[in-house]
Amino acid sequence: MTAPLTPPHQPSSNDPWQTPPKWGGQGGPGRPGGPGAAHSGTLPESPEERNLRSDLLRAAVVTVLVTVAGIGLGLLWLWLAPRVPLISDSTAVFLSDSEGEEAIGADGTFVLLALAFGALSAALVFLFQRRGGIAPVVGLALGGLLGSLLAWRLGVWLGPDQDVVAHARAVGKGVVFDAPLQLRAKAALLAWPLGAMAVHLGLTALFGPRDPEPEWGVFPGWAAGGPVSGAGPSPAGGGVPPVPPAES
Repeated sequence: MTAPLTPPHQPSSNDPWQTPPKWGGQGGPGRPGGPGAAHSGTLPESPEERNLRSDLLRAAVVTVLVTVAGIGLGLLWLWLAPRVPLISDSTAVFLSDSEGEEAIGADGTFVLLALAFGALSAALVFLFQRRGGIAPVVGLALGGLLGSLLAWRLGVWLGPDQDVVAHARAVGKGVVFDAPLQLRAKAALLAWPLGAMAVHLGLTALFGPRDPEPEWGVFPGWAAGGPVSGAGPSPAGGGVPPVPPAES
C-alpha cells in the first residue's frame, strides 16, 4: 500500500476550490497584519480636495487681514466724525445746537470710510490673488462685516464717555461737552462688504484671467470650398471611390 502524495492537512495545488493565497488568513496580503496593510490606511489626496483646502486657506487669510484693518477704520471714524455738542442746566441735558446735523454726519462719515476701505481691500486682494474664485469674495464679505463691527465698537469705546449724566455732572452746569459717538443706522455696517464685493467683481470682469477660446477644427473631407473626394472616410466606413473618366 503506497503513501498518499498530498498530506491530509495540506490542500492540493490542483484543488479548484481552495482559497487563493492573497485571500489567506492573518498575515497575508490584503489582510490585517499583511504586507499591504501598512500602505492601505490613507488614500492619496485628490485634486478636488487639494483645491478645496487651498480655497479655504485663502478665504481664512483674507478674512483675518480684512478684519484687522477694521482697527484703522475705527480710529479714522473717531478722528473724522463730527461731535454732537451737549449742555446741561443741572436738571437735564440738551443739545447745544438743536438744528445741527452732527448726529447724521457721524453715520455718513462711517459709510464713506467703510466704502473706501472696501474698495482698497478689494483692490489689494485682487492684486495679490488674480486667480479669482469664490474664496476671496467670501473672505472679503466676511472680513468686511467683522471689520465694520470692530471699527464701530472701537470708535464707541475710545470716544466720549457713554454715561451722559455722569459726564454732565463732571463738567458742570452750562458747559458744552461731546455726546457719545454712536452709529444710529446699523445698515452702515454693510457698506464695507458690499463695496468690497462690487469692486472685486468689477476688477475681475475687467482684468481677470480669461478662459481660452475653443478651437474649431476642420471636418475631415472638407476644404475651404466644400467636400473633397477621397479626403476622408465615408459615413459607412469606407473611402469614396474615384469617379472614372467619361469615355469619348
